[in-house]
Amino acid sequence: MAIPQHPLPYHTFTIVILPLYYMAINLHHYFMTGCKVLYWLSGLSCTDENFIIKSGAQRVASSEGIALVAPDTSPSTLLYPTQFLQLGGLNVEGEADSWDFGVGMAFKMHSVLRFFQPGAGFYLNATQEKWKNWQMYDYVVKELPKVLSENFAQLDTSRASISGHSMGGHGALTIYLKNLDKYKSVSAFAPIVNPMNCPWGQKAFTNYLGGNKADWEEYDATCLISKFNDVSATILIDQVSSISHFKGFSFKLFVHLHGEDDKFLHDQLLPHKFEEACKNAKVPLLLRLQPGYDHSYYFIATFIDHHIQHHAQALNMCFKPLHP
Repeated sequence: MAIPQHPLPYHTFTIVILPLYYMAINLHHYFMTGCKVLYWLSGLSCTDENFIIKSGAQRVASSEGIALVAPDTSPSTLLYPTQFLQLGGLNVEGEADSWDFGVGMAFKMHSVLRFFQPGAGFYLNATQEKWKNWQMYDYVVKELPKVLSENFAQLDTSRASISGHSMGGHGALTIYLKNLDKYKSVSAFAPIVNPMNCPWGQKAFTNYLGGNKADWEEYDATCLISKFNDVSATILIDQVSSISHFKGFSFKLFVHLHGEDDKFLHDQLLPHKFEEACKNAKVPLLLRLQPGYDHSYYFIATFIDHHIQHHAQALNMCFKPLHP
């Protein structure tokens, strides 16, 4: 596996450890084959549970016949407290010192790490020795689809799309752009689109990738858009900008981005950088600014139906019953 696992990893219908993923397949579609897949990548300080619990995506995903797959945001190991099974980090010095790097903030009980907030893997493959187990890019792109294919015959992992929020939006965009043959569409909420030039990204890239800025460019959507701009009519990419800027375009890219009251808009998310890159590369972008929202899941829950319907159209849903 790309990420070292517990000696006795376990897989259940809903949860896989290291990293965790939660897969929501409504019983309605459980006995069908050819079910399409939508990967959701969460943001800083989130786990796989945030999207599943807070977004309200299950209803429309069920109606569209889509399986939702939400991996965790950083590698983790199993801990064995006295009464409850818990997750922990990888015992790397500094991994839990801050909420926006490593495994997020850790909490100790009687000097033993018991609870933590994953959420800062940045969906890349770390090259620095200290962080060598942070291989979230390979996990999402290579390992997770393989696990799904081998364990869930209902899924057609060749029909997949990807979406995410904030750091997860960054991951969705970069993964999509570098794997146009694997994903039919992409969308995001309030993504970090130019991490090389924002504090969150600079902190993560310096630690995970070292000081070589050329390595950073491989995980920066604004840089990648000029290298991997051969998008098809079924592909949708997100970013932030005024929708009026794109009147007259045949939209291939769908971006449902952050609200105008997002406090991270100008310092961390930098949508104008990606907008300019898309224009230069002639990559059509649909951006919708939604006034009155912030960076939270209230924003996501309001518009998630639009995203899933968008991906459903790109995935060209069709099902074949196992028992006609």
